[in-house]
Amino acid sequence: MGDGAFARPGCCRITVGDMTDAHTFNGYPRKSGTAGVRNDVLVLSPTGLTGPTARRIAGNVAGAKLVAMPYASGVVGEDGALRRLALKGLATHPNVGGVLLISANEPEMEAMAAEISEAGQRVEAVSLDACGQDALRLTNEGMRLAGHLTKELSRQKREPVPLSKLFLALECGRSDPSSGIAANPLVGAVVDRVVDAGGSAVFGETMEWYGTEDALGARAANDAIAQDIRNAIARREEAAAAAGMDLIGNNPGPTNIAAGLTTLEEKALGSVAKGGSRTIQGVLDIAETPTKPGLYAMDGPWYAPESLTGMVAAGAQLALFTTGPGNSFTSHLAPTIKLSANIETVQRLGEQIDFDASALTTGRKDLEDVASDLLDQVIAVASGESTWGEIWNEGEEVISRLGASL
Repeated sequence: MGDGAFARPGCCRITVGDMTDAHTFNGYPRKSGTAGVRNDVLVLSPTGLTGPTARRIAGNVAGAKLVAMPYASGVVGEDGALRRLALKGLATHPNVGGVLLISANEPEMEAMAAEISEAGQRVEAVSLDACGQDALRLTNEGMRLAGHLTKELSRQKREPVPLSKLFLALECGRSDPSSGIAANPLVGAVVDRVVDAGGSAVFGETMEWYGTEDALGARAANDAIAQDIRNAIARREEAAAAAGMDLIGNNPGPTNIAAGLTTLEEKALGSVAKGGSRTIQGVLDIAETPTKPGLYAMDGPWYAPESLTGMVAAGAQLALFTTGPGNSFTSHLAPTIKLSANIETVQRLGEQIDFDASALTTGRKDLEDVASDLLDQVIAVASGESTWGEIWNEGEEVISRLGASL
């Protein structure tokens, strides 16, 4: 550790040459034209009443992933539209090979199952109504359906996929000076390489663009996108003011300040470094899928669980998540490579940090060399190597709420 290598005690560094080359990864091509880096069964509960049942099913079917939405009835307007878009995005995610839909709203379930199927995704659905409101019967039927999906997916094999099919989500949480000085620029260097290969990446947390409007706008593909960036920041400033929130007093947070960050602008300059240096092709709404490859900004909340879920629901198959003192949250559907350039953090969290970038802060290696190491690990994880978040089952998906329910 400490040389820009994988943060795995007692393990040798796995090179790209062990499995593929620098321009491909071993994945699961999808009918939609995308490719999965995983091939999971997703147990999806869009209604809170069926959440516990869905949790029982996922907990008893090997390898199944769970997304359970605690809200359903009365979620309307912009909030309802986001709920539907995010649930569809997660159900049709490239890393999902098949979906078991569990619901207490049979008409909505049937419509949702049809939409998922029309998108080319394998889906089975069973409702609480069809089981006579018997949650134990629903558990039994759901487990059998999920088991058959798992058996079916186990027969599928990985095959070489071009790097142009990779879509990275870029996140940071509990940042410190090492994040802005080393870890985030490192991620940016990898993003540049993926985008140059025809791939995609997205960064979010709109309020952490604060003070960088001109720099980001200068990288926009056109003036309209540059204005979209400015408008996104202005809308959140206005929302904060309307709520009586002091942005400067709330971000950086206490952990950031204790770690050495002083202002929101300082934090933002480090945060946007994750996006590298390539042209910004557009500003996406939460869970909105890009229409073409390239680098994107997503207008979303700064809270990491919501931010990361929004990008994953947009189709990102793998996340790069930087931290200073440590942050345990990971996506459930997108393997999340946790990396830090803080020497103490890497030593203290050896079974949580996937990539040790401290060689940059100590000057033992330069940015391009460590970026090559990190790209190697991106390809290794995309090809099947587990992250610590996957090993500890740390992941979750958190869909944003925008308003009150009726």
